[in-house]
Amino acid sequence: MGKNYEAPDINAPSEYRFGVDTLVSTENDTIGWWTLIQDKVLDSLIVVALENNQDVKVAMQRIIEAEKLYRIQKVNTRPQFGYDGNYTYGNYGGFVLPDGANGNYFAGASLNWEIDLWGKNKRLSEAANANYLGTVYGLRAVQISLISEVTAAYVQLLENRASLVVAQETLASRDSSMIIMEARYKQGTIPELDLNQAQIQQAIAESSVPIYKRGVALAENLLSVLIGTSSKGFVGGLALENQIKSPVIPAGIPSDLLKRRPDILRAEQAIVAQNAQVGAAIANRFPTISITGAGGLASQALNTATSGPAEAWNIGAGLTGPLFQWGRNKRQVEVEKAKLEASIQEYERSALVAFREVEDALASIQFYEEERIAREKHTKAALNAEYLSKQRYDRGVTSYLEYLEQQRQAFDAELNLVKVQSNILASYIQLYKALGGGWITPQEQQDAQGNN
Repeated sequence: MGKNYEAPDINAPSEYRFGVDTLVSTENDTIGWWTLIQDKVLDSLIVVALENNQDVKVAMQRIIEAEKLYRIQKVNTRPQFGYDGNYTYGNYGGFVLPDGANGNYFAGASLNWEIDLWGKNKRLSEAANANYLGTVYGLRAVQISLISEVTAAYVQLLENRASLVVAQETLASRDSSMIIMEARYKQGTIPELDLNQAQIQQAIAESSVPIYKRGVALAENLLSVLIGTSSKGFVGGLALENQIKSPVIPAGIPSDLLKRRPDILRAEQAIVAQNAQVGAAIANRFPTISITGAGGLASQALNTATSGPAEAWNIGAGLTGPLFQWGRNKRQVEVEKAKLEASIQEYERSALVAFREVEDALASIQFYEEERIAREKHTKAALNAEYLSKQRYDRGVTSYLEYLEQQRQAFDAELNLVKVQSNILASYIQLYKALGGGWITPQEQQDAQGNN
């Protein structure tokens, strides 16, 4: 009963606004996009996380649970066999039976089979299977989310470490400058104002060091939780600037997302399951036909008393159905249909969110790359300006205020460059998650086909 499942029609855009290549659709879930970075430390963290993370373990148990429930529902469509036996002994109001007849036993087997005339059990099996597939896609979603979280936390660790290096190097430089400034002040060659300004810049650099140390500690704590093990510190891999490979990211066809994103696939299975529930609810409005049977052996003493055969059996059919339910079954069908419509709306919402997330990630990569180029130019110029300003100040050509301004700009430029490098990597992570896990380029697919 009920309609068979038909996939909802999603009005997907024909292309991404910021896509520059073509994504080749693939069902390969093992593509390790993070290996493009070629950081062995990150590789090992992801492997450990997938093995130890509690959310992954819970999702795996959900799969086992759903698979068992599907098998249980599947056997409901088959005949059910059972057995029974009993023994009785008693006095029957003075009625004299042959010796031993007061003790009776019966042992036999039974059969019960509900004929699935209206397809109710078939629909319930469809729903159970869809729920099982939904948990499989749920595990994929958890794994993708975990990989992206581990990578993002690792990038945050690298960002804070890189910023800490900048802060420490700046502090060391300003400590050296303070020694010179204090000596000049004692000699009376510079005013106290210049000394105070140097002290301010030294304090600014000094105060930034614990900020980034804290960031390193928090990132390490987060990684420990994600990978499911405690650690006092993580061995450093590639430096942040060496992580920026800028690989060509294929943007692809938006409709491919409907076949790749596990959250969308899980939402679709929810529709399949609910569509089947509608059919089962409709079938509940019709009679149920069942076949029953039993057979066995009775005690020989009772056989002697009744002069009948020791074997006993019966077979029959039953018909049960709703007669007058005050509209309850009809209302239940309406309830299931409302749930179905809600599932469809949730599926469409998931698809729209997926399209937006890919667009956001592609736009972020494009514009952060443009920003990185500008930041690199800015940093190079700022560091050179700081050097030249120092030379000019030492020769008495310019004021100390100008030199301090160039110091500040150079410090800020280096930190901003670190930040945009981190943002680029974070955008790749966002794209990986938005695409449903990994990607392959057309050339990679050709190479793979050539090896088959």
